[in-house]
Amino acid sequence: MDENTSYYNFPVYDIIAAEEKEAEAKPTFTFPAAIKMKGNNAMSDIRALIRQAVKPSLLLLTFILICAFLARYLTRQETLLDYARENPELAYGAEPAPTPAKSLENTSTKPDNSSLSEMTQSSVSSENNEVSDDTTSVSPVTPDKTSSYAESESKKTEVSEPMPTSSDRITYEDGFYYEPLTDSVKERITGISYPESGCTVPYEDLAYVGLLYFDFDGQEQTGELICNQAVAQDMVEIFYELYRNEYQLERVRLIDEYGGDDTASMADNNTSCFNYRVVDGTTRLSKHAYGLAIDINPYYNPYVVFNKNGDGSTYISPPGSEVYADRSQSFAYKIDETDLCYRLFTEHGFTWGGNWNSTKDYQHFQKTLD
Repeated sequence: MDENTSYYNFPVYDIIAAEEKEAEAKPTFTFPAAIKMKGNNAMSDIRALIRQAVKPSLLLLTFILICAFLARYLTRQETLLDYARENPELAYGAEPAPTPAKSLENTSTKPDNSSLSEMTQSSVSSENNEVSDDTTSVSPVTPDKTSSYAESESKKTEVSEPMPTSSDRITYEDGFYYEPLTDSVKERITGISYPESGCTVPYEDLAYVGLLYFDFDGQEQTGELICNQAVAQDMVEIFYELYRNEYQLERVRLIDEYGGDDTASMADNNTSCFNYRVVDGTTRLSKHAYGLAIDINPYYNPYVVFNKNGDGSTYISPPGSEVYADRSQSFAYKIDETDLCYRLFTEHGFTWGGNWNSTKDYQHFQKTLD
């Protein structure tokens, strides 16, 4: 090569120079740029998938709404809850209510009294509202209900045939009614709870009440009361609510089935109302004599008088119920101010003997007429 020949004029070098220019003209491809391009492609794919999923979802939702509207329209706007209320036997498998029992006979077992502690007495009150602060302790006695009741048991009148009805009967609900005393009822009570002579309460002031109740075995029973006409409506309303709430009463019979013996009726835990008699231990007519008082589950809610004779002794009736005079204890069939029976009677204007001062008559509710 002579000195006049240029090194860069050699054809090979011309080719290399051309390739260098071409490389400079092309964009530089780096790794971050590749990632960015890949991410853009992924977002595009996601958007495409979302667009593809939204269309059928909207179609499905529209179909569901149309079906719901048609179902509501075709069923006359009846919901599943409405259907369940109208057809409980299909919705819940509920059975029809049992046919009311016609027999007054039932038996039950008293709760165990061994768990009740000795009775601690506090000041109590009497029908004459005389105040006494004396307290007396009485050891609980295990109830023995075969003594005072045994004699009157044979005198009970079985009610096996339907009672004659009166054209003046007023029905509150099925099974709950009251009416004037029929001749057959007058015949049953005259000479027993209604004296043959000397009674100052005319038959016309009294009403016969028919009712339903649940006994201590949870069985439906038919009961009967005689009360004053002025409280007959109260009685059917109260006993209907007790029945609806399945409040248990051991027996609801006329006291005439016990020969008019109030002690025997209480010892048998019989709920009763009218009985022409005086207040126990006095010569004053009881509210029961006017049909304005009622005793509820009396064996478990006894009549208690403290310092009755001024000698510090405590009188409790019926015999055998002494253990239930301690109201600090908890036991079944106890009436107190939280009890449904208490609430219903007081709402109807009755007063409770458990609120008296010198005696406590926990079974007793009475109403004073204006």
